[in-house]
Amino acid sequence: MASFVRRHKILSGVLLFILMLALGAFALIRVRMHGPFRDYRVDVELHSLAGGLAANAPLYVGVARRDITPDLARFDPWTDKDGNSKFEREKGDTYQDRDGNGDFDFVWLGGFSENRPAQGVNDPLWTRAIAFRHHQTTVVLVSIDCVGLTHERFIKLRKSIDHAQHGITHILSSSTHTHNSPDTMGIWSYRPVFGRFNESYVEFILDRSREAILEAVGNLQPAEAIIATEELEPQGFVRDSRMPMVYDRHLNAAQFVKPGTGETIATLVSWGNHPEAMGSRNPLLSSDFAHYWREGMEEGVEGTNGMAGLGGICVFVQGPVGGLMTPLGLDVPDKDGTTVHRENGVGKTRALGENLALRTIRLLQSERAERMTNPVISGVAQTIFVPIEGTYRIPIMLGLIHPGWYDGKARSEVSALRIGDIEMLAIPGEIYPEIVDGGIESPEGGDHPGKPIEVPPLRDEMRGRVNMVFNLANDEIGYIIPRTQWDVDPPYTYGSEKAPYGEVNSGGSDVGVVIHRESLNVLRRLREVRE
Repeated sequence: MASFVRRHKILSGVLLFILMLALGAFALIRVRMHGPFRDYRVDVELHSLAGGLAANAPLYVGVARRDITPDLARFDPWTDKDGNSKFEREKGDTYQDRDGNGDFDFVWLGGFSENRPAQGVNDPLWTRAIAFRHHQTTVVLVSIDCVGLTHERFIKLRKSIDHAQHGITHILSSSTHTHNSPDTMGIWSYRPVFGRFNESYVEFILDRSREAILEAVGNLQPAEAIIATEELEPQGFVRDSRMPMVYDRHLNAAQFVKPGTGETIATLVSWGNHPEAMGSRNPLLSSDFAHYWREGMEEGVEGTNGMAGLGGICVFVQGPVGGLMTPLGLDVPDKDGTTVHRENGVGKTRALGENLALRTIRLLQSERAERMTNPVISGVAQTIFVPIEGTYRIPIMLGLIHPGWYDGKARSEVSALRIGDIEMLAIPGEIYPEIVDGGIESPEGGDHPGKPIEVPPLRDEMRGRVNMVFNLANDEIGYIIPRTQWDVDPPYTYGSEKAPYGEVNSGGSDVGVVIHRESLNVLRRLREVRE
């Protein structure tokens, strides 16, 4: 061996270099497969009446928000010659090298497809936190305007806060899933060879979310709650782009006010739809319809058929959004009653958000609204392991996305919370409404024929007067599809000539089975805790 090295010094050097690269790549993959916080597990049961405390103590509520909009002045501006919102130098697109580093530095938008650099800001992106306390039990709900964050990010956020020091019992976080925010998962950043994922922006989000959580807890004050739910028809609000046609028809809302004055501290709203009304050619940062919904709740909606707002800070948490719930291809009527918005863009987005705000304000001021007299807080959270197959098996196994590989499974989490008469089920991805509200089918051509497995519907097992099912909660594991509707191989379902959209962004046909089972489990445990 030594004589070979002496005779072939150059070749030996090249081989040694290749070996070092291979060992380095192997070590990196091992680290990513191991994943951060590998031993982290959650098995939480909480109840504000533990120890025999009385139920008549008041509910405390606090709220806060932080702006997480990237400063585009720190990035390179660019010119889109053909207006397709993709940076293509071969088509004549140009950029201004603001920092002189000889490379293009953009904010890459997440959702739709890769290579969508931002060119401006339509409205700010936010992380918003609302805290609830009864006796010594405090839970915080966080909603972040981003396309999604994987489980290890939310674990890091939790671990960055001294729960005991700040009197926090549990933190539940969620992403709104706006498709007009920076890539926070490493899937959509420009990558002809190497990706340009901005890790520092994710750290910025976590830092700002931590600030919002601590401020919300610091703002805790006695509150009374007004809660309401009603059926929201899909017409003008949401389109289902995949058979069977099943929607999230539950518009859920709560208003928290100061006792005696009725001044709004916060509102909490939840319903399921993809925040993508701006469309795939949109180059502007935006929280999409969530912005106009929240703004309308807080400040009111001006103009014809407008209404005064309720004040306070509005927190929107995404509902059942799989299936695919979308405003794309939808005609959205303007509040003026005459204009109809068909094209994607700001007009449709504003109309959808304002219509939601008006509908929600009317709901909270209607006879359907009830004053909540029960302030008790309880909850269950549980780490789960979800089998991964298909498109994302190799990227997850290699730790390219959702780092942490557990013998063919990914670690995630489900939880169920109860704030008085509001019950919340937290799902770690984009669940099909069929699993939540019923309507699962076993169509001819499906890859797994037979009777539906994900029964009973999850919302049927919830016991609140208002039952909210949060999506992208504490994780983004992709689409959660009923097993009997899984359709990758021909012949395809419902007479289609091609496979439906959804499976390509799912962890596999067993994801829905596991998450449904574990969700039923935490709901059962929640009932036991309350009893």
